[in-house]
Amino acid sequence: MNNIARSNRYHIGIFGRRNAGKSTLLNRLTGQDVSIVSDVPGTTTDTVWKNIELPGIGAAVIGDTAGFDDEGELGLMRTERTRRVVQQIDMALLLLTGSPNDASVEKEWHKMFLKADIPVIMLLAKCDDECDSNLLNAWSNVMNEIVLPISAKEGKGMESLFERMSAIYKKDDNLEDITYTLAKAGDTVLLVMPQDAQAPKGRLIQPQVQTLRNLLDKHCLVLCCAPEEMPAMLAILKNPPQLVITDSQVFAQVHSLTPKESKLTSFSVLMARHKGDIDTFRAGANALMKLPEDGKVLIAETCSHVPQNEDIGRVKLPRLLHKKFGEKITIDVVSGNDFPEDLTAYDIIIHCGACMFTRRHVLSRVRRAKAQNVPITNYGIAIAALTGILNKVTI
Repeated sequence: MNNIARSNRYHIGIFGRRNAGKSTLLNRLTGQDVSIVSDVPGTTTDTVWKNIELPGIGAAVIGDTAGFDDEGELGLMRTERTRRVVQQIDMALLLLTGSPNDASVEKEWHKMFLKADIPVIMLLAKCDDECDSNLLNAWSNVMNEIVLPISAKEGKGMESLFERMSAIYKKDDNLEDITYTLAKAGDTVLLVMPQDAQAPKGRLIQPQVQTLRNLLDKHCLVLCCAPEEMPAMLAILKNPPQLVITDSQVFAQVHSLTPKESKLTSFSVLMARHKGDIDTFRAGANALMKLPEDGKVLIAETCSHVPQNEDIGRVKLPRLLHKKFGEKITIDVVSGNDFPEDLTAYDIIIHCGACMFTRRHVLSRVRRAKAQNVPITNYGIAIAALTGILNKVTI
């Protein structure tokens, strides 16, 4: 269970005021003393994540956040960190405590979750004894939501919480099939994977692993090779493969070798559909091809790594952009969670395949770009457009 990548886990965040019982709830859910529990407000200073297997959900990761009512300069920084977690989660557990007479902060965060299309479970915390029905009803009326009473300390109400979490998970629109309709049982699929300086020694990169597992689960006949061995691989096949999937950085080379009977796509393009908004990315590619000679481009990577000589985001993609549009364009590169709040300075955003992010995290960036009228596309789609083969690629 712990071998499952965090980006492939269902992300759940625990939110509430300081000392609302968030850390106690995390410890109860995980069955471990993961977070320090104290009556002193502000004990949790940064989000604590814990991998877990949840009934009705499976592989998940739960985050215990700092209180959203923290004070002072440092408290504001902690609250901002908590706000960033909203971009990463698939579900929010919002803890309510005390009287709802001043629920302005809870209402603000509830509104934020709804705006981000994140399902919320309202929990009246610390119901250790017989829960006050009047207090429960008062919170339900104020928040205009069903509120579940729980006691994380005593373990009361946990069964109802698990049932509610499972029901929300089953309704969640999460794409599981990476290759969707491109491959079916019995199809021959050729994976063409460069093993260069960017490929980690002794293992495959995450999109390749996920795609390979997806194809095996669909009972496809899967063949793998490096680009230089592709002619030899095709020569030993009786019939052309139904599908060829490659790394975007060798799109042009692989396209020139792909039989006309075979469909062609890339791992990054598959990720664009699996974790992003494919229609928005396609429209972004059209906007990219109209980039002015003094245009400004933001390249966004989700993983933080030490750049290699032929890094795709910092070297190869900028090289293609300069070749197409000239040396006057400006290119900024960000990685990890460093994604600007204000995107209006850019003419286009080119996002990586986001194998290290959840789908909701990617979609939160897409929404932000669209809200600021900044086109956004994906590495694979952008490279196909820049090399002139986008119309030959199956999207």
